[in-house]
Amino acid sequence: MDIRILLLLQDFRNGAGACLTNFFLKMSDIGDMSFVLTATAVIYWCVSKAFGQYLLMGWSGSRVVNGLLKVAACVYRPWIRDARIIPDGEALVKATGYSFPSGHSMNAASLYGGGAVRKELPRALRVALGVIVALIAFSRNFLGVHTPQDILVGTIAGLLLMRLTAKLMKWIETHPGKDILVMCVGIGIAVAVAVYAAVKNYPTDYDSAGKLLVDGAKMANDTYKGVGWCIGFLSGWVLERRFIGFSTDVSMTTRLTRLATGLLGHYAVSLILVPLLKSGIPAAGGTITSCFLQMFYVSFVFPWCVKRFESR
Repeated sequence: MDIRILLLLQDFRNGAGACLTNFFLKMSDIGDMSFVLTATAVIYWCVSKAFGQYLLMGWSGSRVVNGLLKVAACVYRPWIRDARIIPDGEALVKATGYSFPSGHSMNAASLYGGGAVRKELPRALRVALGVIVALIAFSRNFLGVHTPQDILVGTIAGLLLMRLTAKLMKWIETHPGKDILVMCVGIGIAVAVAVYAAVKNYPTDYDSAGKLLVDGAKMANDTYKGVGWCIGFLSGWVLERRFIGFSTDVSMTTRLTRLATGLLGHYAVSLILVPLLKSGIPAAGGTITSCFLQMFYVSFVFPWCVKRFESR
């Protein structure tokens, strides 16, 4: 049934021309990991610190859960399961890791769904955010890179995690001294997921030419990314709470200055430091370390810079 749905969508996509495909490519792009990390960082630095922390915690936890489910289920991508599926070429480039559940759907549920489940936001905004979540999830089917089961489970899991994150953040407000406990438990879970991904035996199916269909070790790379981001957020979050305490209750000029300088540093870390680390540290270690530094910059290093220089 799932392959049949994708084939119907594929026929429609081919017949509809580039207009709809370009639209859903853009929707898919705003559910990409790099976009979601950048957007949540901007919210955290410049818009609302509390809401940004909630989104960053939910998303980093979501990435660990997504990575765990992917390597546990080891579901092949649609075009590997059925050669009749021909995904959009541009979407195919960013279709990394195993298929189940959809990472883009969980990303969308974390960022946009994280706002949609917050009852204190205006109803119209919550509805709009919910529509964005649905469009991003559907885009993965339309482009042929995920099955309906992938996006359904990814969306539900992502929204559930954001609800749990909201409850966790409220609990921390009433138990502020428990942040270290939350950090230790979270890091422990993330490390356990990384170890599981590293030692797990992956399927070794071959095609008619004797070529390995899917390299499980490479598929686990997204899992290691999630582990690095989660550890980076939790450690930076506790350090910021206890030693910095920056605020987003500042002037518009200050917000815009933070936006420009924060993004400049973020892209310097992502485009310069991360590739250097990956080339110098092999395999999973390089991925975890580089993603840790990305998130640690977002959650601690830039807030430290903000507090230090704005106080002058």
